[in-house]
Amino acid sequence: MDAAGIILTLLSGGLIGLVLGLVGGGGSILAVPLLVYVVGVQSPHVAIGTSAVAVALNALVGLAGHARGGNVRWPCALSFALSGAVGAALGARAGMAFDGERLLALFGVLMVVVGGLMMRRRTANENAIVRMTRDNAAPMLARIVPTGLAVGVLAGFFGIGGGFLVVPGLIFATGMSIMLAIGSSLVAVTALGATTAGSYALSGLVDWQLVLWLVAGGVGGSILGRWIGQLLATRKRALEIGFAGLVVAIGAGVVGEALLG
Repeated sequence: MDAAGIILTLLSGGLIGLVLGLVGGGGSILAVPLLVYVVGVQSPHVAIGTSAVAVALNALVGLAGHARGGNVRWPCALSFALSGAVGAALGARAGMAFDGERLLALFGVLMVVVGGLMMRRRTANENAIVRMTRDNAAPMLARIVPTGLAVGVLAGFFGIGGGFLVVPGLIFATGMSIMLAIGSSLVAVTALGATTAGSYALSGLVDWQLVLWLVAGGVGGSILGRWIGQLLATRKRALEIGFAGLVVAIGAGVVGEALLG
């Protein structure tokens, strides 16, 4: 990779990390279009496989902080992650068998949908302290497992972390607060990203040099994003809506490029 490619990859990773630091999620959905249209990765499948590795690593770093803060409900998170990993393995195999250009177009459609969902305010009982016990395990798992499986299929197919789906999925299945859902979701995002990345890596569809520079940029961007996020804490909702609009615009551009191209 030449110097220009390294710089573009670092900047792309920095942007993803900046978004994660500012709004706490969703930045990974920018990885594939950035790798394809900014860095210049020719194969959409390589872009998806490479981004999945970066997603898993970034989620693992974030998980450590939330775990120390007591924001992870491990039984719920692990149950969601295990069912999601099965779905991600199935989704990744389907995605690799799908035509790359059509897959990219569908990814653009997904971005538009995701942006629209992010504009909606998430609601949950902020005082809900959820724990899986012997008495409530069966009904809770009856909601967690199918929800995790469905989210995993989408995450594996598109090579995304799926945090924007895991968080509402956990709230729906368990009734936990948004803060607990965000912390717990990182267990599933790490598992989904790792499962997807493993499937693509076994097929030779991961550029490990790109992963290195993407993650390096992401670390710096996350630090900057958290700092800016603290300064703009009172405008967090405005930041989320602004980012959602950006996701919709980029997704529409990806779809338009596919239709014209």
